Amino acid sequence: MQKPIIIHPDPRLKKVCAPVTDLSDDLRSLARDMLETMYAAPGIGLAAPQVGTLSRLIVLDCVKEGEPQPMVMFNPEILSSSDDVNTYEEGCLSIPEQFADITRPAEVRAGWIDMNGNPQERDFGGLWATCIQHEIDHLNGKLFIDYLGPMKRQMMTRKSQKMKRDRARG
Repeated sequence: MQKPIIIHPDPRLKKVCAPVTDLSDDLRSLARDMLETMYAAPGIGLAAPQVGTLSRLIVLDCVKEGEPQPMVMFNPEILSSSDDVNTYEEGCLSIPEQFADITRPAEVRAGWIDMNGNPQERDFGGLWATCIQHEIDHLNGKLFIDYLGPMKRQMMTRKSQKMKRDRARG
C-alpha cells in the first residue's frame, strides 16, 4: 500500500530515527509499502521518516533499466568510505522537483539487517553509494539541501513550502 510522502519543511524530517530493536511483521510490511511508494513516486530511495515513521529503515533500488534490485535495510550504517569522491545531481522525494550537485564518497561499505533479520555487509559504488548515503542522512535528520550554502538552501526551502501550500489547496 502506497504511503503519503512528507514534504519539506516538516519537523519529522529533521529528527534522528530510533534503531530497530525488534524486526516485527509491521516493520516488514512498512518496508514493502515503502518500496511500492518509492517505485510509484518514482524514486530510487526512500527513508522511513519520509513516510512518517521515525525508525532506522531505508529502501532503495538504483537500477533504472532491466531487472529491479530492491533492497531493504534496517539499521543501515556506513562502515567505511573511500577518499575518492563523486558528484551527483541529487533530488529527494520530500523536496520535489528540486536538484543540486552534491559531492560524497565514491565508494562505501555498508552494514545493515535484512528482512529476515540477518546482518549483511557489502561494498557499493557509484549511484548506489550516493543513494545509501543520502538515505542514511535522512535517518540522522539531514537533507541533501543541508550540504548547500544558506542562500541556495533557503531558496529551495521556499519553493518546497510554496509547493506544499499549493498541494494543500488542492
